[in-house]
Amino acid sequence: MITKSYFPSQVVSDVEKMSYDYGLKVAKAIEAEWFHTERGSNRYKTNHNNFHNLRLYARGEQSIQKYKDELSINGDLSYLNLDWKPVPIIPKFVDIVVNGIAERTYDVKAYSQDPYGVEKRTQYMESILADMRSKELNDYAAEAFGIDMYENDPETLPGSEEELKLHMQLTYKQAVEIAEEQAINVLFEGSKYELIKKQFYYDLTVLGIGAVKTNFNTSEGVVVEYVDPVDLVYSYTESPYFDDIYYVGEVKSIPINELVKQFPHLQQEDLEDIVKNKNYHKSNYNQSYNENEQDNNKVQVLYFNYKTYMNEVYKVKETGTGADKILPKDDTFNPPEDADNFGKLHRSIECLYDGAIILGTDKLLKWEMAKNMMRPKSDFTKVKMNYSIVAPRMYKGRIESLVQRITGFADMIQLTHLKLQQVLSRMVPDGVYLDADGLAEIDLGNGTNYNPQEALNMFFQTGSVIGRSFTSEGDMNPGKVPIQEIQSGSGGQKMQSLIGTYNYYLQMIRDTTGLNEARDGSMPDKNALVGVQKLAAANSNTATRHILQAGLYLTAETAECLSLRISDILEYSPTAEAFVQAIGAHNVATLEEMSELHLYDFGIFIELMPDEEEKAMLEQNIQMALQQQLIELTDAIDLREIKNVKLANQLLKIRREQKLEKDQAMAQQNIQAQAEANMQTQQASAQLEVQKEQAKAQAEAQLEQMKAQMEAQKMEQEVMHKKELMQLEFQMNMQLKQMETQNIKNKEKEKEDRKDERTRIQASQQSELIDQRKSEKPPKNFESAGNDILGGGFDLGSFDPR
Repeated sequence: MITKSYFPSQVVSDVEKMSYDYGLKVAKAIEAEWFHTERGSNRYKTNHNNFHNLRLYARGEQSIQKYKDELSINGDLSYLNLDWKPVPIIPKFVDIVVNGIAERTYDVKAYSQDPYGVEKRTQYMESILADMRSKELNDYAAEAFGIDMYENDPETLPGSEEELKLHMQLTYKQAVEIAEEQAINVLFEGSKYELIKKQFYYDLTVLGIGAVKTNFNTSEGVVVEYVDPVDLVYSYTESPYFDDIYYVGEVKSIPINELVKQFPHLQQEDLEDIVKNKNYHKSNYNQSYNENEQDNNKVQVLYFNYKTYMNEVYKVKETGTGADKILPKDDTFNPPEDADNFGKLHRSIECLYDGAIILGTDKLLKWEMAKNMMRPKSDFTKVKMNYSIVAPRMYKGRIESLVQRITGFADMIQLTHLKLQQVLSRMVPDGVYLDADGLAEIDLGNGTNYNPQEALNMFFQTGSVIGRSFTSEGDMNPGKVPIQEIQSGSGGQKMQSLIGTYNYYLQMIRDTTGLNEARDGSMPDKNALVGVQKLAAANSNTATRHILQAGLYLTAETAECLSLRISDILEYSPTAEAFVQAIGAHNVATLEEMSELHLYDFGIFIELMPDEEEKAMLEQNIQMALQQQLIELTDAIDLREIKNVKLANQLLKIRREQKLEKDQAMAQQNIQAQAEANMQTQQASAQLEVQKEQAKAQAEAQLEQMKAQMEAQKMEQEVMHKKELMQLEFQMNMQLKQMETQNIKNKEKEKEDRKDERTRIQASQQSELIDQRKSEKPPKNFESAGNDILGGGFDLGSFDPR
């Protein structure tokens, strides 16, 4: 780090700061701090070489010279025939991190924080609260008088203040906020920010630093540009977010024709002098630069922003009418102390100067106060630089990256790979030992002996060997096994050892970076549960979360800069109409809001979409709530549409409480309805019983009446029949009586006439009487047996046929 300061004093007048000489001093100070060589190196050269080497490692194209030096003997490699190409281990881990993070989607949220926007939001919230508190009165007025006293839709009113807070976060959105979000998205799409995002995520992973730049010009409007950290220069800082730097810039190789276009004030002799006297080219600060790649038609230009302050001075003059008149002055204005009718007002605000210089020369191409500086409306004295930079793992100005942690292990893996090649090249196959003397002692029994070729053929084809324990003289044969296998296992153990070493350093890379097997799915454990695998992947995501957070910080800073630049587009850019139409293509309703968009002040937030693990946890909560019938299916659909997991869980709690209250109210209604039904049932049962008793009494009365009628009819019939019987009896009695009288008369007549005859037949009659008494015949009696009275004993059975 350069300890000596070459920068001019900032405690000078604004006029001096605007001068060419002051700008040249600033530019030469930046050049001295970054490009002047001390002890064979400089700050820019060191950064450039470090970043270049890290990028080579990230591509698997690092220098192989160190590996050759490790394996050579006094620089001699003539006995080595190896494939020196590096093993691409690091690119795999870099791709896992970059691609995994780049797939995470997000939404840019704009929040109106100016007094008008806050007042509008407060009024809306107070109207909702008023409707919530007067709901019963409003419902009564609507039912009784037909008057709608609601200020908002009663169907969408929150049920509690907690639900109201959630409603304000999820549902409420001012039209101007929607217009701002769409404007930022249009600018992102126009600058192809998705490609820029992948580039700085790659830089954050490989180099440990990422940067983007927002620029404004009258032809293109606002553009977002990718900045290569290799070309960055900035003042010393220990902040990972570079929020305390006072200068920042980048080096670009500019062709002469582009230089003339950017700086049309350059004359022919200026261009000739630039080409002739340029000292800096890439070979000055890049050791790996090839001289054949140098282009004489390009020059190295340093573009930079320099932050300082300026004084706003006003003369306050009292007019003849007693009013105050304010006139702007420069900072050299100093009224005399005895002045009575005028005074001085002043304040200091930050400002930016844009500069450009050709490295290695004193040719300052540009030095002017920046136009359309980005000033937050909440604090107009502050100014934002055009560059947004972040290095999440910075300490004392030193930047650390994920790739930097593992380059040593990658070197050891490469050396192990080369050693494996050495062992493989020196390994020989297994062989056989052939004892020629032992073969000579073997007689096959047909007068011929073994020959070596035949013995080998038999051994290789059948694995069998013919031998003799004794020689032809009867001595012990030392070569009784003429063929023996030779085991050559000297390289196998070395191979296993090197493979173990290779896996050890690979595991060290995983342990150092936190990118375990579950993150990339390369070695899933078949015995591990799915939940354990997901937990391991989630832990790996946590290990690289600082890269994701750094990228989101860059996006949020860029979106905030774009929000401030939108005012410049609408007020100064010729492309303002086309810009408004591009936004209106998404939503015509925002066109009216766009005309006053520059009057608002917005807070910009990045809402990150949930990852798979967070989605799974939310879905698990939803499924559990559905199974326990704590929420409805429509609630689950609403919850899945919320991109913020925290807000979704809060809404889940509220919907669960609402469902419980609804179920309790429903249960109470059911109980009340059941009680009313039971009461109605009891009333109906009692009424039915009364009706039954009444019907029974009526039936009994009717029955009694019918009985009485039948009894009366019976009596009438009995009277009639008895009258008939009595009449018949009377007639019969009359006839009998007449007959009796006639008989008496006849008897008296015959008595006289037949006295003699009776006497004659008396004897015969007595004999008949005797016979009658013997036969036990009843006497003849014509008297009625009670049929002439009404005593109820009338029985028609005597009249039945016999």
